[in-house]
Amino acid sequence: MTISETIRKRIKDSDARFWAGDNISQFLEEGDKQALIEELTPKFESVLDSLVIDKENDPNSNDTGRRLAKMYINELMVGRYDPMPNATAFPNSLEDRYDGMLVVRSELKSLCSHHHQPVAGVAYIGIIAADTLIGLSKYTRIAQWCARRGTLQEELAMDIAKQIMLATGSSDVGVYIQATHGCCENRGIMAHSSLTQTTVLKGAFKEDHGTKKEFMDNIKLQQEFAC
Repeated sequence: MTISETIRKRIKDSDARFWAGDNISQFLEEGDKQALIEELTPKFESVLDSLVIDKENDPNSNDTGRRLAKMYINELMVGRYDPMPNATAFPNSLEDRYDGMLVVRSELKSLCSHHHQPVAGVAYIGIIAADTLIGLSKYTRIAQWCARRGTLQEELAMDIAKQIMLATGSSDVGVYIQATHGCCENRGIMAHSSLTQTTVLKGAFKEDHGTKKEFMDNIKLQQEFAC
């Protein structure tokens, strides 16, 4: 069996799902990612052949198959193959604990699972602190880990909210994403001014109008600062 067939069998034997937006790192063993690159390389070269590109004599296309394979496994879809980054946690249970809202702006790069076109944007992650705090950079690391796979923006917003809740133990989380999509800009309607916005609200962000307003006001302030 090829390495992809072996991994697929492991997943199916565990009755697990392996959609484009799923993380399958628990089913990978040492060396599997490199083996996937080796398996993918001739397949990408075959695509170039079917596009009638002379990969042997065109210096710009020489070794492109391997570059594509490495890009998919190690970059564009690395969030599928690597486990979630370690989120260093700190206790927030002291007498002077922080009970306020935190809003983190995280730049994102993702991949549309329909056309494998790039998605680029920003996620604003809001949270009401619970008994566990994580380092500020970890919010962005978790968001980028969720994004680096084939997904849809609606799914991505929900995935980020879920993972932040798991990492912090907080049930009060908001995620707002605005992004541009290559599937709108580079094909189809060719809309270069297109912008998609999605919002997921959990706990107080959904149930309390004041919390939601504070979150959205913070987003506006960060957007003004970024300009």
